[in-house]
Amino acid sequence: MSSPSHQFRSDSTPPDQPAVTSTERSRRSFLSVAAGTLMASALASGALARSQDPKGSSIKPGGPVPKAKARIPLAPDQTIRMAVIGTGSMGTGHVDAFISLAKAGKEKVEIVGVCDVNQKFMDRAHTKCVEGQSGVECKKHADYKELLARDDVHAVMIASPEHWHAQMAIDAITAGKDVYLEKPMTLHLDEALRLREVVRANPDLRLQVGTQMTNLPKYHEARKVIASGLIGVPCSSQTSYCRNAKEAGEWNYYDIDPEWAPGKNLDWAAWCGPMGLREWDPKIYIRWRRYRDFSTGILGDLLVHVITPMLVALEQGWPTRVVAVGSHMVDKAMENHDQVNLAIQFETGHQMIVAGSTCNEVGLETMIKGNKGNIYLNSRHCVVRPERVYSEEFDEKTIECADIGNDQDMHRLKWLEVIRTREQPDSDVDQGAKVVAIVDLATRSIWEGAAFEFDPKTMTARKV
Repeated sequence: MSSPSHQFRSDSTPPDQPAVTSTERSRRSFLSVAAGTLMASALASGALARSQDPKGSSIKPGGPVPKAKARIPLAPDQTIRMAVIGTGSMGTGHVDAFISLAKAGKEKVEIVGVCDVNQKFMDRAHTKCVEGQSGVECKKHADYKELLARDDVHAVMIASPEHWHAQMAIDAITAGKDVYLEKPMTLHLDEALRLREVVRANPDLRLQVGTQMTNLPKYHEARKVIASGLIGVPCSSQTSYCRNAKEAGEWNYYDIDPEWAPGKNLDWAAWCGPMGLREWDPKIYIRWRRYRDFSTGILGDLLVHVITPMLVALEQGWPTRVVAVGSHMVDKAMENHDQVNLAIQFETGHQMIVAGSTCNEVGLETMIKGNKGNIYLNSRHCVVRPERVYSEEFDEKTIECADIGNDQDMHRLKWLEVIRTREQPDSDVDQGAKVVAIVDLATRSIWEGAAFEFDPKTMTARKV
C-alpha cells in the first residue's frame, strides 16, 4: 500500500487539527469527481501505477500552462461569494469561522457552495451554512468541478486531503477563482512547481496558502532587524513543532464513523483520485496523515507552520540542501515517523535546524543567530541581544508586538482583503513552493538515507 519514497510532497493542516491515515485528511474532506470519471482519468494518467512510483505525482512542471477564465468581477462594496471544497474537520472549521466573521461584521462574505465526497460531512457543513446565513442559498456539490464551473462564485477555500491539493488548486485557478489552499500547499514538489507555473502565468488570480503564523508580528519585526544590519550576517536559525499524544498515537483521535459506506454515502474512488483506487480502509480515509503515501506526517502537517514564518523573517531564498532523520520511537504503528530532525541550507549559505515530534512536547528555542547578535522569538515579542564580543556596540532590546488574537481568523480576513484589493498575499505560491521543497527533500532524505539538493536555477532536485 505504501510506496518506498516520496519525491515531492507537502501538507496543509493547522497545528490544532488531527490527522490520520494516508487518505485521512478528513479535516478537509475530499471532493471531486464521480467515481467512474475519476477512475477513467486515473487509468489514463497512470495514477493507479503511480502509487508504486517513487517519483510521486504525475503533475509535472513544464509544458503549456492553461490560461484561466476571466475572474468574476467584484464591485467595491459587493459581498464576496465563496465556496468550500472539502468539509471534513478542517473545512467545517473554516465554514464556522467565515460565518462568524460575517456575523461580526468583519467582512461581507457568504458561503454559497460546499463540496465533499462524504455525504455526511457535506450535509453537516451545508446545515451550518443554511442555519448560520439567513437568506443565503448554499448549494451542495459532490463533484468539485461542477462547483468550479459556477459563474456566481468569486473564490474557493480548498481543505481537501493533501493528495488533492495540486489538482484542485490548478483547476480552481483555471476556472478563474481566487484560492485559499490549506497547507501544505501540495503533497509533492513537482506539483508545487507546476502550481507555481500556473499561478504565475495567470497574474490576475490570487492564491494564498493556509500558513497563518506568518501573521505574527514578531517575525515581521525580526525581518526589519535583520534588514537593518543590527545582528550582522544571519548565519543560522532554529525552530520546532513538538507535541505529545498520550493515548493511541498522533492523529488516531480522528474517530471512525461506522456509518461510512462507500457507494452509499461516500465516494471512495473519488477520494482516492490521483493516488489510484485502494482497498477501502476507514483508517486511511480519516487518519491519512499517519500514512506515507498520503502525507509526510510531522514534516508537512506540523513543521510547515513554524518553517514558513521563519522564511518570512529570514528571506534567504530557496533551500539548496536538506538532510533529515526520522525515527519510530513510541508510535511504531504509524508509517510516518514520530520523531524528526532537519538540517536545511539556503541559497545564501544560511543554515536552519528544525525539530519535530509527536512523542515529546519540548522543542527548541525559536531564534535567529547573527555574527553580531541574536533574535529570540519564543515569546510574543522580538528580543534582540548582542553577541558578547559586540556587547559594546548595542544594548539588548525587546520589540513589543501586539496580540493579534486568532491568527487563523486574521489569515482568513487577509485572504478576503486580497480578493478585494488584488494585492499579493503574504503566504503566496512562491513561499509555498519553497516550503514544499524543504518538506519534500527532508522526506526523501529520511526514507532514502541520503542528503538531497535543490537547484533554484533549473528547479530540479537530486540525491547527493
